[in-house]
Amino acid sequence: MDSGLGMKEEEDFCNSVLSRFSNSSDQQHHHICSIIADISQGLKDHGHPLTPLAYFGATSASLDKLLLSADHNSTSHHLHALLTIISMLLPTISSALLRKEFDYVSALLTRVIHSHAVTDSVIVSCLKCISHMLIVGHRTSWSDDVSPLFQILLQFIVDSRLKVRRQAHVSLRDVMQGFQETSVLSPASEAIASKFENIYLFAGGANSNPNPNPQEGSRAQDVLYVLDSLKDTLPLMPSKFSTKILSYFKRLLALHQSAATRRITDALYLLCLQPSLDVSSEALVDLLCSLATEVSSNEMSGDNLTFTARLLDAGMKKVFSVNRQICVVKLPVVFSALKDILASEHEEPLSVAVDALKSLIHTCIDDIMIKQGVDQIIASGSVRKSAPTIIEKLCATVESLLDYRFAAVWDMSFQVVAAMFDRIGSEFSSYFLKGTLKSLEGIQKLPDEDFLYRKQLHDCMGVAVVALGPETFLKCLPLNVEAQDPSDTNVWLFPILKQNIVGARLSFFNEYILDSIRVLKLRSAKVQAVFWLIFYIMFHPLYLHVHMCQHEQEGRIHSARSVDGLVYSLWSLLPSFCNYPLDTAESFKDLETMLCRSLREESDFRGIICSSLHILIQQNKRIIEGEIDSSDKINISQQQAVPLYTSEVAACNLDVLRSSASAILSTLSGTFMKSAKDDGGSLQRTIGDFASIADKSVVSKLYKNTMNKLLKVTKEAGKIQNIKGSGSMEIDNSSNDTSLSLKRGKLYDLAVALLPGIGTEEIDLLFVAIEPALKDTESLIQKKAYKVLSTILEHDDSFIARRFEQLLKLMFEVMHTCHFSAKRHRLDCLYFLIAHVSKDKSEQMKREIVASFLTEIILGLKESNKKTRNRAYEIIVQIGHACADEDKGGNNENLYNFFNMVAGGLAGETPHMIGAAVKGMARLTYEFNDLLSNAFIVLPSTLLLLQRKSREINKAKKFLLLQASLGFLKVLVAKSQAEGLQTHMRGMVEAILRWQSSSKNHFKAKVKQLLEMLVKKCGLVAVKEVMPEEHMKLLTNIRKINERKERKHSANTTRKPNPVHQKQPPQGCLLSVSYLLSRWNHTKIFSDFSDEKTDNGNSEDMTFAGRRSSKKSSFKSKRAKRRLAEDSYEELEDEPLDLLDREKTRSSLRSFDSLKRKLQSIDEPEIDADGRLIISEDDRRETTEAATGKTSQSGWAYTGSEYSSKKAGGDLKRKGKLEPYAYWPLDRKMVSRRPEHRATARKGMSSVVKRLEGQSVSNALAIKGFKMKRSKRKAATR
Repeated sequence: MDSGLGMKEEEDFCNSVLSRFSNSSDQQHHHICSIIADISQGLKDHGHPLTPLAYFGATSASLDKLLLSADHNSTSHHLHALLTIISMLLPTISSALLRKEFDYVSALLTRVIHSHAVTDSVIVSCLKCISHMLIVGHRTSWSDDVSPLFQILLQFIVDSRLKVRRQAHVSLRDVMQGFQETSVLSPASEAIASKFENIYLFAGGANSNPNPNPQEGSRAQDVLYVLDSLKDTLPLMPSKFSTKILSYFKRLLALHQSAATRRITDALYLLCLQPSLDVSSEALVDLLCSLATEVSSNEMSGDNLTFTARLLDAGMKKVFSVNRQICVVKLPVVFSALKDILASEHEEPLSVAVDALKSLIHTCIDDIMIKQGVDQIIASGSVRKSAPTIIEKLCATVESLLDYRFAAVWDMSFQVVAAMFDRIGSEFSSYFLKGTLKSLEGIQKLPDEDFLYRKQLHDCMGVAVVALGPETFLKCLPLNVEAQDPSDTNVWLFPILKQNIVGARLSFFNEYILDSIRVLKLRSAKVQAVFWLIFYIMFHPLYLHVHMCQHEQEGRIHSARSVDGLVYSLWSLLPSFCNYPLDTAESFKDLETMLCRSLREESDFRGIICSSLHILIQQNKRIIEGEIDSSDKINISQQQAVPLYTSEVAACNLDVLRSSASAILSTLSGTFMKSAKDDGGSLQRTIGDFASIADKSVVSKLYKNTMNKLLKVTKEAGKIQNIKGSGSMEIDNSSNDTSLSLKRGKLYDLAVALLPGIGTEEIDLLFVAIEPALKDTESLIQKKAYKVLSTILEHDDSFIARRFEQLLKLMFEVMHTCHFSAKRHRLDCLYFLIAHVSKDKSEQMKREIVASFLTEIILGLKESNKKTRNRAYEIIVQIGHACADEDKGGNNENLYNFFNMVAGGLAGETPHMIGAAVKGMARLTYEFNDLLSNAFIVLPSTLLLLQRKSREINKAKKFLLLQASLGFLKVLVAKSQAEGLQTHMRGMVEAILRWQSSSKNHFKAKVKQLLEMLVKKCGLVAVKEVMPEEHMKLLTNIRKINERKERKHSANTTRKPNPVHQKQPPQGCLLSVSYLLSRWNHTKIFSDFSDEKTDNGNSEDMTFAGRRSSKKSSFKSKRAKRRLAEDSYEELEDEPLDLLDREKTRSSLRSFDSLKRKLQSIDEPEIDADGRLIISEDDRRETTEAATGKTSQSGWAYTGSEYSSKKAGGDLKRKGKLEPYAYWPLDRKMVSRRPEHRATARKGMSSVVKRLEGQSVSNALAIKGFKMKRSKRKAATR
């Protein structure tokens, strides 16, 4: 029993015991309550205070009297109760008083142990008291009083009674913990060691008897009991005695008894987990080696292997911390044992063994071991006479994990190999792991069906690239791009290198990669020359072998394409080499010439080169500015490379890049002007990067040249405009005008790309240049001008401050002449102006500026261009956040005022403006929950829009207005709580139901889905209360649809009870709106339902991210599912499947196999685990549909229902029809040559098939079709 009562200081001990045990049904507890009540009453009668000490004295006296009584049979329950009370009282009495009464209490407990009426419960309570007395008693000397009690405790650790033995083990552990750092620890430990030695020797020692007699079996059991107690006490003993016990552990391991081995393993594991514990490294490593040897002999079960692997890991790390040399010598044995565990047939210990190997690699393999191995390899030279070093043995063991016997666990082996690469590092891995790389290469060449762990292999290769560095890695495993056969090239290495090269040398790219590119280009040129020679010979009159040359020509073309692909793959490594390179300052100049030439001459590689230069510049700028990525956001290779990049290194790198900026900027600008298009804006972005670090004089010179060219081109364009305006038709200048516009646009882009490197005067000059372009009638020029202006406003806030009034005036002037293609960039300009005003303290000025441009921004919500529309929504939201941001002086009141300004658009004169205002309110309401109350205030005005059926506006505008209003209602229903909706539900339902009778299907669908959302949010009962009687059928239809979905969902759940990969909706409700995806998507909120699937009325699909697809896209998806496998490779429609292409053939076969499995799964019945046939409701419905003749593929099937009888069973013959279920047996006379035989065989055929003699097939079908049409016409007339 627990001795703790949780008693308060002022609470009586008797009351605490009674409150704890009085409600128990145990008879012993009732006896305890009776005795403590008697003791308490006796203390009260004699006038003693009810203190724990008084209770302890009275209980001890009662126990002493009880032990002197002659009736031992009736005293067992009294002993248990009194000892339980004493064990509860001991923690409440001071240690000094217990030491004073130690002799009396210990004698009393000894008498209890030796009494005849002792039971299991009595001994357990007595052991609790003994452990407490030993802990608080005389701990300064191993006196005659302490030793007997401790011996009593040791006596019961091998007791056959489980309850007693467990309490003895717990008490022994508590006592040893209390003896720590005292003088009695050594005698107590010696007593435990002697007890173990005596029991071990008495059980027969190391003599293993496979057939022991019962007495010897009990002695062996005692050994196991002591081992159980040593699990907790061995870590608490001094090294001298723990070493003695460890020596006996080794003898026990030699017996190969699984029970003893398991207990020893547990004890050693707990011993090794104590980091500060002093233990004999020699004895511990001997035990670990014995366990490792036992693993190699395959004599362990799966559980024992798991515990052994965990012990070897913890034990070797413990030995390494105590004695490194002993640990290093024995590491090969441990590695071999862990390797054998990986080769075992047991699944459980595999992950533990892999974790142990990785842990030991990173902990026990140090730089000293690696350096010793390298020194011995270098000293030995080419002729190796000495034995392999420790590190070589370990690497050989790791490499052996790649053998075919480990093929089933290669995914785990790759983790160990990667750990070894990572630990040895780039400097020395080439000495030890060359063979490992070759083995990995051999595994990579295995076919897909024989190798399932290709991703893990590539991850391992990536670690090898990081550990070795690209130079060493490619020396050990070259790309082999010079091979004549393309299949010999290691193209699979390119993605691995691109992902893992960090901190490499640019000089290596210049020397190795670019040299390979030059060799490949020469080879490509030779191939092309041969191709043209063959082409010439093919068309020569004397040429005879046309087919032979055609095959050779195809081979040459394929070879040329392969070479071009290799060249591109090699160039694609440049961004990785520019990722924190080590020698930018020394090697970039050597690379500059090649980069400039490639930018000018090879358009395919411009994006790669620009991306590389961007990475190089931005990383060095971030280092100088102190914006270093945190370690949790970058990978291991970057963590190793970034510390080498100090601010001094980055400054030197930028100096070198700055010195090359003039040449590179000249090349980039010239290439940009000549290129047809700049994919992704890479050229323009790189120009801006170099302009930000180049000397101001270089950028200014280039900027002036650009502006001069812009002025010249603008003048030429003006002349052409004047010619057009004069009406002269002598010269057609349309093509010249287009080229000038394109050139002007490029010059604008080039000028704005130089913005990071120019000063205030240059920015003002650029503004002067674009000011007339904002009024240009050419859409391209106007769009470029707005783009330049928005970039200036974003880049330089001081420019807005200097020219704020001028900018406002300009924006008003060009408002009505803005082309729709430039609208997005104009909105950007307006946003930057509003953002600048928001920093001003004047609320009045801020409100005036926002109000002046707000109408234009709101109207942008109705733009047909998607990007413009998105930008308008973003600006609305950003202004809202600026109004509510308390850090910038905002508050909710400003947000409310802004919402009211947007809502003011409801008073607009045109439906276009009103619809845009409604959309703006919907977006703000969706973004800010605080605006829900304001949205409900304007809800009546929105409902009035739904009630407008007047003819003052045309149908198209009315439709757009209603579309916006219904979208606003969607947002309110989705964002509001049920309580807020119920207040306005009647008005909402009445307003939307006005359009239920509309002839337009899309309005009906909108109304139905809004009602479904209300039902899910507020419940069916609440909606039914406000539903008009004439529309109750619609609500009933919604209810039935929801019930049908629930039944279908429950049936699917019954069929698939454990759908791990599917997300289930919350229980107890339908698919709620809050559970669905709620990302804003205005296109779906204000979508046209006429283009959507609304057959089943699934309102849960109406989410803000849009989960529905149009009928057109659905039809496309269905067609895509029916496509053949080879169609997925984007081949031509008439191009056959290439059976020589192994990948495509495999994919095609897999698709046909899956189709076959699908058909089989449909045809085969479903059977449960007990062999019973499963028939679900879906199967019954399918059977019913089949009976009625309805099919999902062919529409309607012939079932013969017209032959059924209404009065009796069976089939009836109908006049003028065929016989029901008629068939004609096979008769060989049908194929006879004799006419009389064929006539006999055809006899009776007329009753089965109607004959149309003398009619062709087309005529027969025409007659049939005519009869069907006539019958339909008659039916329609009736």
